[in-house]
Amino acid sequence: MTLTRTPKAQTRLPAAPPFESGDPRYWSPRKRTRYAWMLTGLLLFLMMLSWADKAVLGIAAVPLMEELNITPEQFGLVSSAMFLTFGLAQLVAAPLANKVKAKSLLLVMCLIWSLSVMPVVVFATLPALWISRLALGAGEGPLAPVLMHAIYKWFPSKKGATPAAVASSGVTLGIVVFAPVLAWVVTQHGWRTAFVALAVVGVAWCAVWLWLGKEGPYTSLAVEREIEGTAVPTMPTGATSVSEEKVPFFRTIANPTWLFAVLASFFGYWTFTLAMSWGPAYFQNVMGFSGQQAGSLIALPAAWGVVATIGLNAMIQRLDQRGVPSRRSRGWTLGLAGTAAGLSLLASTFVASPVLALVLMSLGFGTAPALFAITYLIVGELTTISQRGAHLNVANAVLTTGGVFAPAIGGVLIGQAVTPADGYQLAFQVTAVLLTVFGLLALVFVNQQRQRRKLGIEA
Repeated sequence: MTLTRTPKAQTRLPAAPPFESGDPRYWSPRKRTRYAWMLTGLLLFLMMLSWADKAVLGIAAVPLMEELNITPEQFGLVSSAMFLTFGLAQLVAAPLANKVKAKSLLLVMCLIWSLSVMPVVVFATLPALWISRLALGAGEGPLAPVLMHAIYKWFPSKKGATPAAVASSGVTLGIVVFAPVLAWVVTQHGWRTAFVALAVVGVAWCAVWLWLGKEGPYTSLAVEREIEGTAVPTMPTGATSVSEEKVPFFRTIANPTWLFAVLASFFGYWTFTLAMSWGPAYFQNVMGFSGQQAGSLIALPAAWGVVATIGLNAMIQRLDQRGVPSRRSRGWTLGLAGTAAGLSLLASTFVASPVLALVLMSLGFGTAPALFAITYLIVGELTTISQRGAHLNVANAVLTTGGVFAPAIGGVLIGQAVTPADGYQLAFQVTAVLLTVFGLLALVFVNQQRQRRKLGIEA
């Protein structure tokens, strides 16, 4: 397939409105790119904040469990509670993602989760903690797919992997930045102050987003060609062509590529949620660190996660631009990264050196969230641009369900073990084996090119 450039004067964009149009389609490429990266930065911070809100419960685990007299089993269930509404909220948001502006959805979601801390701060009881985490899940549930859909609309299709990865790195960067601060706040001022501080930051972000947030112009392949000044591809004999006709929903998800790409990230989400929920308590109760040190140590796997997320997706974008089939650039990267993460975590449970164990644990726990952005890219290939928002919500609803199981099962294994150390080791080993197995399955079965042909997206 060959692409031919056409002069800008020959594109089909209508004449620009008078002076300084608010429509990004009419902006200069430089202005549009700069604004796109500014919004990517804002959305990166939002993703960081969302994971700080998830992690604060684990950072405050020991004093919170002591004050509210919560058992490990109860704490595991509370940690899982937010993911009950997390997935449901995404299914509700899925049909809205293609109809309602991403700016509005992101604003409402951030307000909901920012205010979700009020029940537990006011009443400080186990039922209030349940209500607070359920509300947090309802607000944060659709964030990742809506955020990715918003970013994809600001960049051409072959340049979206890196900005999407930057925003996705907020999953781990939020822990790196916020965990040490929250650990200090919990130690010096109590867990309630940490919860309230996050709520204040969330409301402040909403005010900035209300002012600066804007929808991106890349809403279809046709519009992308108009903006970029590229002609419709001329198709030599035997080359593939791309269709934008809508694909039946269940045909998109009922195939091995979608299933194993999403399941790889399901267990990646399981792995990272286990780390955020039980990691600080493990560092404090088993490894003997202080509460502030334990809360800060969880930033180590998160720091590696930032490097892994951005590095892997930058590599994918370079491979895509060189014309490497996405089964290799994206599918193989997903499978190999998941397998490597699982093996690293498994190895950490067998080594005698605490330092080496911490390094391997950081590699395993930290690589797991790097899988999410790759899965979003793969899911986005299996549908049209107009249907992408809904499909990303559904995929995210499934993969984040890993967060329902990991803290609860971890709590049972830890609570029922002869010693806490035995319980943590078993929880980590079970997680590592699952992540390794499904990484290998993704490596074998994810094949976007074959599936796109079957769906009629490529002919």
